[in-house]
Amino acid sequence: MQRIADDVTGPIIYQPGVIAPALAVEWFSTLHEQGDWHASTRMMYERMVGVPRLHCHYATTDPKLPQVLRHALAVVRQHIHAPFNSIGLNFYRDEHDSVAPHNDKLHELVPHQPIALLSLGATRPMVIQRKQPPRLKTELELEAGSLLLMGWNAQLNYDHGIPKLRWPVGPRISVAFRVRPVREDKAW
Repeated sequence: MQRIADDVTGPIIYQPGVIAPALAVEWFSTLHEQGDWHASTRMMYERMVGVPRLHCHYATTDPKLPQVLRHALAVVRQHIHAPFNSIGLNFYRDEHDSVAPHNDKLHELVPHQPIALLSLGATRPMVIQRKQPPRLKTELELEAGSLLLMGWNAQLNYDHGIPKLRWPVGPRISVAFRVRPVREDKAW
């Protein structure tokens, strides 16, 4: 276990080997084949650009929630006690896919609830940088089967992202567990 940020500014805790390598391979394969993957666009720099990864989302109560995500949720709940109700997946197809440094939008999260990221597939670096001086930067190698806990305060104090790489790398799926506010007007 590796602690990146303390409880006041985070916490951010990385735990490799939460699931066995063979199970991580099986879950990756299943989600790759069965995920409801979508491409999307977003406004950046005053123009529409393609989001450099695929994504899909499930509510934990969705009857169509893939069985593998039910198992993953059960494993995550053994390590992190939170009422997760949302599972978002990002599919990084190769070294060209990425997510820019950011923090999760706090208005889309229940206050003081954590975010948990389960990594499947190829190892990819995540860059975590403190927002205020000293702007300390950590680069974590997110291995298949690892779990990253980011406390709610981490979204206030740190940015995180998955950079593009200059060398070939295989595909990776990030499975993000969140606690979203229950809203009748919007499905998460």
